[in-house]
Amino acid sequence: MKKVVITGAAGFLGSHLCDRFLKEGFQVTGIDNFLTGNPDNIAHLFGNPDFKFLHANVTNYIYVADDVDLVLHFACPASPVDYTNFPIQTLKVDSLGTLNTIGFAKLKKARYVFASTSEIYGDPLVHPQTETYWGNVNSIGPRSVYDEAKRFSESMTMAYHNAHGVDVRIVRIFNTYGPRMRLNDGRVVPNFAMQALKNEPLTIFGDGSQTRSFCYVDDLVEGIFRVSTKEGISGEVFNLGNPDEYKIIDFAKIIIKATGSSSDIAFQPLPQDDPKQRCPDITKVKTTLGWQPKVSLKDGLSKTIEFFKTLAK
Repeated sequence: MKKVVITGAAGFLGSHLCDRFLKEGFQVTGIDNFLTGNPDNIAHLFGNPDFKFLHANVTNYIYVADDVDLVLHFACPASPVDYTNFPIQTLKVDSLGTLNTIGFAKLKKARYVFASTSEIYGDPLVHPQTETYWGNVNSIGPRSVYDEAKRFSESMTMAYHNAHGVDVRIVRIFNTYGPRMRLNDGRVVPNFAMQALKNEPLTIFGDGSQTRSFCYVDDLVEGIFRVSTKEGISGEVFNLGNPDEYKIIDFAKIIIKATGSSSDIAFQPLPQDDPKQRCPDITKVKTTLGWQPKVSLKDGLSKTIEFFKTLAK
């Protein structure tokens, strides 16, 4: 398996995946329309003979002439800011985009990996969340354009597996952070880091008692690579994330300390449907693939903050 197509290739995760698959000897074709992706994330790959790039929107028909062994569908606005600003595009990339990319995988007789999300669990009533949990999602709420698009795409992925025998895998990605995130991404790590680096108050929504877990990007990419290349797991769903759980108010204090900031904390009302708890049960992926996060929060934040400092100059 040596030729891979990665959609969302210029995004935070997609660009790191391009790097990893190239390192492992794959020929990589990246696809992105730069709606939220950044050309700078893949600029270092241009000139690499094993990397090709298509500036294209996967909600339209896509075509790659070469043989393809593996398709990773990672194109989608992934932060609340992005899918609030681009609600229709979010719905389309994980409906029409999923249909086009998995149809393409079927045509090429390629393996298909779909990037789902912990958001499919909604505001969970089960803690930690296992792959067997069906979720607690508001289908017409402000987060629904992302939540329901991902849930639909999971259904589409499994339909092609069951009806056409496509070799598929689904990864449900929990909070991930690291270099190449945008400072205006809208998620908690860049938000807190940006505010701390500017010595501005860190904005906490609600009282800060809600919990999140944070996985460093290198760990996540390792998990995705193992899911993508492992034989004999077609049709399986895996949580990928770090099960170490932090209250948001405690995490804010960690960021302030890590940046040496003089920031204090400002509280704002909790947005509608904001999850109160979010933590993966990774028993399945540990048992099946021997994967678990290795990078400590301290080390991961140190690398990420150094990257953010370059953006904040």
